[in-house]
Amino acid sequence: MKFEDYLNKIKTFTDDILIPNEEQLENDGEVSTSIMEKIIENDLFGISIPKNYGGLGLSMKEQILLTFEFTRASAVYRSRFSTTIGLCSQALLDFGTDKQKDKYLPLMASGKTVGSFALTEPNAGSDALSLETSAKKDGEEYIINGTKKYITNAPYADVFLVMAKTNPDIEGSKGISSFLVDSNLSGIEIGETPKMLGQKGSVSPEVYFKNCRVNKDALLGEKEGGGLKPALRGINHARLHVAGTCVGQAKRLIKESILFANNRIQFNKPISQMASVQNLISDSYSEMLAAEALTLSAAKKFDKGIIPETEISSAKYYASEMVSKVADRSLQIMGGAGYLEDNVITRFYRDTRLFRLYEGTSQIQQRNIARKIIKEI
Repeated sequence: MKFEDYLNKIKTFTDDILIPNEEQLENDGEVSTSIMEKIIENDLFGISIPKNYGGLGLSMKEQILLTFEFTRASAVYRSRFSTTIGLCSQALLDFGTDKQKDKYLPLMASGKTVGSFALTEPNAGSDALSLETSAKKDGEEYIINGTKKYITNAPYADVFLVMAKTNPDIEGSKGISSFLVDSNLSGIEIGETPKMLGQKGSVSPEVYFKNCRVNKDALLGEKEGGGLKPALRGINHARLHVAGTCVGQAKRLIKESILFANNRIQFNKPISQMASVQNLISDSYSEMLAAEALTLSAAKKFDKGIIPETEISSAKYYASEMVSKVADRSLQIMGGAGYLEDNVITRFYRDTRLFRLYEGTSQIQQRNIARKIIKEI
């Protein structure tokens, strides 16, 4: 299938299936089994995985164009496959052994294996070097102990990509290693799903590793001391997808606010004819286009073979701040009705706030951008 045809297929899938089922998703607090089956049938688990592993082998630009489409619906749908297509599979692609790739990637591409990324801890968030989870070697095995926090898709995970200290005596990242830990092993406990401000149906509980034994072949790349490079490989991929998600969410918000403004009559005319409302819409649309262009520019550079970390940070930072502004303006257009719970804009207002926090807060992106460009002057 040509990419343009697949893109149109996902656009139709979003309009006909995902968006109409958002209310059920919100009420149930989870993506239904039938919707998950359709997500899998539409190959969304395989968009970032090469064809030789059963994926679609799409370029980053193509992945982003798809993201613009399917994230016009609730971002919760995306969350169910995001950790697989980005954080886990990409680290595995670049740093895993052939045996590890052959074992996991085809299953990830088919949607039969869900990956979950386990880096963050109670005392290690943006400062990932402070992680305390340990992996002590014991013969042919490693014993993993520690607590991971905000682990998206943990209850659904078939495999965890776990970052742990294998050598606590080495300062910095060289004492950190990554492990592919099958979720059915003993010594793994999933905590209760915490209540969140938004994105109901996306689950990010704590995960407890208590004397969890893994064979040495679970070590990513089968070597210690890989540091945070595998994590950063997945994170940079995910950050660009988050930027694309913010654009998709903004597109939906703008459409919904225009629909409301066209149908809301005040002073004998639709409020969409009022200059003050038009200014809100035009600001949102212009900023959305800027974020769209910035994200696509970073994606094109990504496809040239070198990960453009600064451009990715810029896209993620700008797009996540943008969509929060768009959500705020959209709610403002609705007036008092926007403060009620039973509408799309209110839900998106809550949902989009998360994008400025995960995969690196806005402040972390600012730091990353400034440090890099200062060095280049």
